[in-house]
Amino acid sequence: MIDIVKAEKAFKEYLKQYDVESEKVALKVTHTYGVVKASEYLAKQLNLNEEDTNLSRLIALLHDIGRFEQSKANNDVYDNADATLFDHAIYGCKVLFEENMIRRFIEDDKYDNVIYKAILNHNRIAIEDGLTEKELLHAKLIRDNDKTDNFRVKLTESFKVLLGTDDVEAINNEKISDDIYNTFMRKSLIKYGDTQTPLDRWSAYIAFIFDYNFDESLRYLKENDLVNKCFNRINYKNLDTIAKIDNMRNLANNYIEEKCK
Repeated sequence: MIDIVKAEKAFKEYLKQYDVESEKVALKVTHTYGVVKASEYLAKQLNLNEEDTNLSRLIALLHDIGRFEQSKANNDVYDNADATLFDHAIYGCKVLFEENMIRRFIEDDKYDNVIYKAILNHNRIAIEDGLTEKELLHAKLIRDNDKTDNFRVKLTESFKVLLGTDDVEAINNEKISDDIYNTFMRKSLIKYGDTQTPLDRWSAYIAFIFDYNFDESLRYLKENDLVNKCFNRINYKNLDTIAKIDNMRNLANNYIEEKCK
């Protein structure tokens, strides 16, 4: 049995060891609850049963626990371009299952493999092979829900947090690298480590749409116009960039329209 109310109380208790007023920790707290909200929406759209709905909410609650542990280890909560330096999904699985923290949130161990695989795969470029049907379902759910709330994050957080600089004029005049542009136009995910400029990274965020597993998730983006809002947050000045953004925007909107038919 999954007691989601008990799990949420345990999560609030867990957060007491952190300064939730600090910018970095507050960002991840808000994101966690945003992913939980996204999980509730998608579960309803997919008509998931009570068990899978609560399991999806629990995984959403715990998916970024490695971020909080990361903040204790190196005072950071962000990805590095070199993923081998720190992988918050691997670290989260370590503290949850090797250190048995998981039992704070759920007493029954019957879902451990599903929770482990979902968290482990939530930030990978692709889901690993060999998962069971239930493991694969929840890996897909958390990947979609994480991306959905990340679109909200991109519209609410500062450029300093998102792109490493608060020089708006410099961002406006940036270029998109040809390789990044071509990857986007192939409807492919963009690896963080391949980005060279702030606009490359911004393009990588929007390219999340090409890795959604459920059309219902894309429909949420469409209904809330989140992709266009992300494109519009920057006032592009470079002529080459303006042309690329127009092409990327048209491709993205056509892609979502097709998926939502």
